[in-house]
Amino acid sequence: MPTYRYEGAYPGGERVTGVVEALDQSDAVAQIRQSCEVVLSLREIPRVAAKDPLGRFRRVSAKSLALVCQQFAIILKAGLPLVQTVDLVAGQTEDKVAAGLLRQMSEDVSNGWSLSYSLERRGEGLVPATFRETIRAGEESGDLLSAFRRAGDYFARMDKTRESVLSALTYPAFVIVVAIVVISIIMGYAVPTFLNMFDSMSIELPWVTRALIAVSGFFQRYALVLLGLLALGLLGLRLYAATEKGGPAMARAQLHIPILGNIARMGGASQFAHTMSMLLAAGMPILQAIETSGRTMTNAWMSGEVLDTLPGVEGGRSLGECLSHAKELPQMLVQMAAVGETTGSLEATLQVLAEYYDNEVDLRVKRALALLEPAIIVVLAIFVVFILMAVYLPMFSMYAAI
Repeated sequence: MPTYRYEGAYPGGERVTGVVEALDQSDAVAQIRQSCEVVLSLREIPRVAAKDPLGRFRRVSAKSLALVCQQFAIILKAGLPLVQTVDLVAGQTEDKVAAGLLRQMSEDVSNGWSLSYSLERRGEGLVPATFRETIRAGEESGDLLSAFRRAGDYFARMDKTRESVLSALTYPAFVIVVAIVVISIIMGYAVPTFLNMFDSMSIELPWVTRALIAVSGFFQRYALVLLGLLALGLLGLRLYAATEKGGPAMARAQLHIPILGNIARMGGASQFAHTMSMLLAAGMPILQAIETSGRTMTNAWMSGEVLDTLPGVEGGRSLGECLSHAKELPQMLVQMAAVGETTGSLEATLQVLAEYYDNEVDLRVKRALALLEPAIIVVLAIFVVFILMAVYLPMFSMYAAI
């Protein structure tokens, strides 16, 4: 539907500008005259350029969003106009995706669009719905400065959590990669050399050596086939997860994986509590806050359980009562949300819960990694001992026969 920028006037002579979506110019004029009697000018705003084909792979990171929100808050506090603020932040942003989005938004705002409307039109797929809805709520409540502050704190926490998890996973991931490379070299080059030497001798090979020969031969023959099957399996799971039924089913299965399931469940609870608290603080109505929080949750099954509460809350039931039917949400989250709602401190209660679950996720990730590191070492040690026995036992038998 075309978008038109107009300039109108009230009977007293006061002029007003704005934008309106309409089927054509006649429809636009009819809509404008509902608010002002005289239409002085009307022109169609050019359509947004075609989307970048690689746009689905480009996102504004949480770190960049946190920095952008902090810059907005500082400049708005100084009292600069919104158009100039968007221009300044766009010029200071190093993230190319964020800078391009902000330049488009600056042009939109100068043409009379609201910041939230421009962000909704331009930012879909580039920034999270949480960010768009927070800015919309702040703009509607007239407190855009506080909205940017809350969004900045929220995305800074998200980035800190992500960085801590990645930092904790660096060492185990490095050890696993090095182990795979070393074992591949041993199995692909060193072991066949020894096995060819044993084949040229008429000695009886122990079962360990025969097993290693069978394993080495199998991987040499079918390595590419196994890699192809693995790639097809991963692609199949990805396609299944993209379906309406497959996504929630796999998300629910993820919640029941030993150790990792509890981490995912608490991570989802933290995400829900953080988002709800921020949106309620920004002045968003509870129904819209629930819908936005549910849609932005990473785990599809937990997202569905949160969204299933909407009809009940809309019908007059409490949020705590509706959440009690969610089987995968932590019970403490459900009970404390009910208490916060009853006492009128839902926003503060959810913030406390979010911090609690953040700490729990961090603690459980560290515990899991503390168990993973020795497990990796034990598995590698067993494999190395197996290879050494397979290589050296025939040599000992050969020396004993001499």
